[in-house]
Amino acid sequence: MADFAARVLYLLASLVARLPWPLLRALADALARHWQRSDTRMARVVRRNLELAHPDLLPAQRALLQGRVLGTTARQFFETLQLWTRPPARNLARIRETQGVELFDAALASGRGLIVAAPHYGSWELLNQWLASRTALAILYAPPESNIGEAFLRRVRATHGDARRVTQVRAEGVAVRQLFKLLKDGGVAGILPDQQPKAGDGEFAPFFGTPALTMTLLPRLAQRTGATVLAGYCERIGDDADGPLFALRFEPAPADIADPLQGIAALNAMVERVARRDPAQYQWTYKRYSIPPAGSPLGNPYWPECYPAKVVARAEAEAK
Repeated sequence: MADFAARVLYLLASLVARLPWPLLRALADALARHWQRSDTRMARVVRRNLELAHPDLLPAQRALLQGRVLGTTARQFFETLQLWTRPPARNLARIRETQGVELFDAALASGRGLIVAAPHYGSWELLNQWLASRTALAILYAPPESNIGEAFLRRVRATHGDARRVTQVRAEGVAVRQLFKLLKDGGVAGILPDQQPKAGDGEFAPFFGTPALTMTLLPRLAQRTGATVLAGYCERIGDDADGPLFALRFEPAPADIADPLQGIAALNAMVERVARRDPAQYQWTYKRYSIPPAGSPLGNPYWPECYPAKVVARAEAEAK
């Protein structure tokens, strides 16, 4: 049932993605204006994140940045439909600039293993396709709550018509063993380093000045395998009549990212450095700080304004 529903969703996504990009861009911009004017839950999450991450900005400046973030988010929705349903060769032609590819090539040739840390910045889906065009790789992902959603993602993230399939690894306990063996054998792993792990599966480190629960998996893998770590991302640099244009960039990770004590702070610093390039391209729609450190006076900064009313009502009823 889930596979059938995923095929139907894929067909619908293909139909939408065939619309001209100027029309999709106009639809996205109208949708973003609606989100901001209606102060939707997504808009409130973005505003709260910007208050935490950019306290130096004036309210009017944050409102302007919030609008840009929502605009990017809406455009990214349609952009991603295109990337998921078009041939990879057509998608890769959207990359018009490259930086640091020699770092990737050298790490691949070394045979020591390679971890590509891909922040939620720009288009990580296009980065996945570029990586798959160069090598076999495993991608660590957090499965959606819906079986249909997971079946859909597994379908669209497979490389179309390429014998070198992308191995998609669920972010669960067994992932450590799978990725450890892969890297020890000189393989390539793609990891989104700024996903908040489950409580107890990470440690706290500053992210834009606020403690954020951060994965320890990537630093541990780097420490135990000796694999090279690179930050990788596809940054939007404009668009044309066919869709967005991108620059593919690779950067070396901080030297202490494999340090057992400093690794997670170095990881967050790396993500923060990328996000500051163009804050509107970072995924501020994500509740990055929803699990606070024990005893934190801040608590969950998104509660209750950034949660569905039924969730808040249920929590209030249980608290009585």
